[in-house]
Amino acid sequence: MALITLGLNHLCAPIALRERAAFAPDSTPDAVAELIAQPGVREAAILSTCNRTELYCNVEPGAESSPFVWLHQHRQLHGENIEEFVYRHHDADAVRHLFRVATGLESMVLGEPQILGQVKDAYSFARQARGLEAPLERLFQNTFSVAKRVRSDTRIGANTVSVAFTAVRLAEQVFTDLNEACVLLIGAGETIELTARHLTEARVRRLIVANRTLDNAQALAGRFGGYAIPLDDLEKHLAEADIVISSTASREPVLTRPMVAAAIAARRRRPMFLVDIAVPRDIAPDVGKLDDVFLYTIDDLREVIDENLRSRQQAAREAEAMIELSVEHFMDWWRALDLRNPVSMVRRDAEASRDEILNKARQLLARGRSPEEALDYLAHTLTNKLLHAPSANLRAAALRGDSELLHAAEKLFDAQSGSNARLPKKPRN
Repeated sequence: MALITLGLNHLCAPIALRERAAFAPDSTPDAVAELIAQPGVREAAILSTCNRTELYCNVEPGAESSPFVWLHQHRQLHGENIEEFVYRHHDADAVRHLFRVATGLESMVLGEPQILGQVKDAYSFARQARGLEAPLERLFQNTFSVAKRVRSDTRIGANTVSVAFTAVRLAEQVFTDLNEACVLLIGAGETIELTARHLTEARVRRLIVANRTLDNAQALAGRFGGYAIPLDDLEKHLAEADIVISSTASREPVLTRPMVAAAIAARRRRPMFLVDIAVPRDIAPDVGKLDDVFLYTIDDLREVIDENLRSRQQAAREAEAMIELSVEHFMDWWRALDLRNPVSMVRRDAEASRDEILNKARQLLARGRSPEEALDYLAHTLTNKLLHAPSANLRAAALRGDSELLHAAEKLFDAQSGSNARLPKKPRN
C-alpha cells in the first residue's frame, strides 16, 4: 500500500485552473465513489476549497498514477499542462501535508480556523461514499487530534486574519467610513456569515444578503440586521451597493459584465468595490475592466493578509514540531500494516467466505428455496468454512504433540470457558 496526496493550491496554480479543478460539495461524494473505482485505488478522500483541490488516496503498488489520470479526465483538463502546477506527496510527506493543511499552515491565511471544518467535510463526504477503510480513517482521526492540539497549545490562531476579515479590512481602506456604505453579500455560507459579522462590528450602514435559497438569506440577514433578496433579484438591487462581496458554490459567474455595467450607469459613475472570494469565481473576470469598478479576487487579498501574519510565525514553528512528532507516530502504525498481521488476514479471509456463502444463500432464495433452507445452508456452511482450517491444524498439532500451539489456541479461543477440559501442560525446558 502507498499513501499519496496530489493537488493544486493558491501557492502553485492560478485561479483560472483552480476553479476548473474544484468540486462542488453536493457532487463530492459521487466523485469519491468514482475515484475509488479506479484501478488500484483502495481508499480516497477529496478536499476542495476556494484555495485548493486535493486528493488523498491509499493505492496499491504500481497504481500511483491512477488518481492523477482520473482528476485530469474527471475535471476535463484536456489541453492543460497541469503537471507543472500539481504537487504530489507520498507516505510520510502525504501525512505531513494533511496535518499542515488542517492546522492552517498551508493556508493563505496562516492558522485560519475554517480549513479544519473543510477537512472534516472532506472526511464526511468520503465516509458517505464508503471511501475510507482503516488506514485513511485513522489518518483523518489523527489529523483532527493534531489540529486540536496545535490550536489549543500554540497561538497559531491569535489575531484575526481570516479571508472574511481581510475582505472587510480592504473595503475599509477604500471606504474610510463603512457607516456610509451599503454592502451586498452574495451567498449564505460560513465565509459570508463571518464577513457579515465583521461588517456589523464595523457598523456598516446597510446590509443586503442575496442567496439562491431565500430562507437561508433571510436567516443570515436576520441575525445581522440586514435585508434578504433572492439571487434572481440581484440585478434589481445591484446599483444600491457600494461594496459587493461574493462567495457561493456556483460553477458559473453570478455577476456578469453587462449586469455590473448597468449598475454603474444607474449609479451615475459612482465607483463600486467588488471582492470575489469564491472558487470558481462568482464575478466574471472582465468586470474588472469596467471604469469605476475595482474588482479583487481571493488571490489579490494575499498582500493584505501578509501584513497580519508576523505574530503567528513563532506559533507556526511550534506547530511544525508537534506535527513532526505526530507524523512519526502515524508512520510507525502505517509501517506495521506491511507486516503479516494475522488479525487482518483472518478478518479478510472470513469476510471473503461470508460474502461467497451469502451470495449462494441468496441464489437459493432466487431459485425458490424456502428462507429456512437458505438460513440453514448459510449457518452450517459458514461455520464449517470458518472452522475447517483451525480444526485441521489443531488436529495435526495434537498428533505431533505440539502442546505450545494447543495452549495458544486454548487461550485464543477461550476454549476452557464453561468446560472442565484441560489440555496437557506445556513442557518445561
